[in-house]
Amino acid sequence: MLFNSYVFIFLFLPLVLAGWYFLNYLKAHEAAKFFLAGMSLWFYGYFNKYYLAVIVVSILGNYLLSYLLKVFSSRIFARIGLICGLLINLGLLFYFKYYDFFFENINLIFHTDFTLKNILLPLGISFFTFQQLSFIIDRCRGKAEHYSFANYLTFVTFFPQLIAGPIVLYKEMMPQFEDETKRRFQSDNFAKGIVFFTLGLGKKVLLADVLALPVNFGFDHTPFLDTPSTLLVILAYTFEIYFDFSGYSDMAVGLGKMFNIELPVNFNSPYKACSVKELWQRWHMTLSRFFIQYVYIPLGGSRKGKMRTILNTFMVFFLSGLWHGANWTYIAWGTMQGLLVIWDNLGVIGIKGSNEKVPARIQIPRWLGWFFTFSFFNLSLFFFRSDNMTNAFQMFKNILAFKNTGYIYKVAALMDIPEFYLIKQVINLTVPEMLTYVYLAVFLVLLAVSGFILTRKNTWEIVERYPLNTKLCLWVTVIFVWSVISFSQVSTFIYFNF
Repeated sequence: MLFNSYVFIFLFLPLVLAGWYFLNYLKAHEAAKFFLAGMSLWFYGYFNKYYLAVIVVSILGNYLLSYLLKVFSSRIFARIGLICGLLINLGLLFYFKYYDFFFENINLIFHTDFTLKNILLPLGISFFTFQQLSFIIDRCRGKAEHYSFANYLTFVTFFPQLIAGPIVLYKEMMPQFEDETKRRFQSDNFAKGIVFFTLGLGKKVLLADVLALPVNFGFDHTPFLDTPSTLLVILAYTFEIYFDFSGYSDMAVGLGKMFNIELPVNFNSPYKACSVKELWQRWHMTLSRFFIQYVYIPLGGSRKGKMRTILNTFMVFFLSGLWHGANWTYIAWGTMQGLLVIWDNLGVIGIKGSNEKVPARIQIPRWLGWFFTFSFFNLSLFFFRSDNMTNAFQMFKNILAFKNTGYIYKVAALMDIPEFYLIKQVINLTVPEMLTYVYLAVFLVLLAVSGFILTRKNTWEIVERYPLNTKLCLWVTVIFVWSVISFSQVSTFIYFNF
């Protein structure tokens, strides 16, 4: 079920909100948790009933292991439990997400003939697997207690963050589900939730989905793109992926607030960053947090010398790339990000006025740092978006060819969107030869508007720091109505694939 769909907004959401608050009003708190979990499983299984079996088995296996850790509390069993937890969760993730990729490469390298299974990837398996893995690891370390099944089930299945994050931790969620003061309807929280949800909805439907039209066309026709069209396509994708994923995160946070549940910040204006290291402190922050706590620090972090720090940093970004998908393009993307962050950590080039503990040998102004950071991130997305390495390298070749064949007009023609219908009819009746130029103008204006929005305050700053005044409410109303009208072009979220 999609957040940006009629069935979610006008059927599912009202039902689950009404049931949640009604049961809590009756003081049936445990029943309310099971109701919320049941509705969340309906939300998850709406795409495919087969997904339900996967997530239910995962939940039961991890909860049973947590219970056994409570019964057998010895240090030896904790170590055994840790191994079992890693095998259960990473094994499940490997089978569904990496099995074909692994054996396809084994066949290629060793000329073997392992049969590929073409396994259907369950939605959000990377997200709920990491979520449970963090809990099991801390249970084995003695840092987490065993919770009731109702709390654990609600923690894992809570529908706002179930499919595409943010990646939540038990220690920030369990206390909220146990806090009875959060069971009462709070109008302020609910109002903020509506604003969060609507602004995220606008990002997704009005910006990301429209930008996806030329992006999808461009990446489907990489050999034909010239230099200008390649540059505009990758710029459009840079904006699309941000509006798509941060839009989902905003909607998830908004839905959480409607239930008085606070979800963590996942984006903090990453395209304002002046270094790649800073960008990753602002982008997909809950994934970075997971890798720092459960990979980087256990490997030794920065405590074992410069070379070990470099290796640990590289490993985090290598795994981050692999986490995004079973494809060499994601590994190349993660590797590129890791090398860029390592370069930042070496302290050769720094930003004037930054708060770095050790000043860099060469200081550059913030605008230049931003330019390099934004440019390198754009270039790395050639790997992230391409279906294979051949297409990714073709995009680099297109830029370096420095040719202009006019293909940009074919890309811009994808701007034939419903909002443009009346204007298009007028142009066809008066100056039809100008239509291709108008499409290009619309494409450029959309990119300019997207860039302008990214220079302004983000959703968190708008909602948390400023009062809900008439102007904001009017904007929210317009965005909501416009988005709902545009639901006929519903598409899935990019991060559903991960």
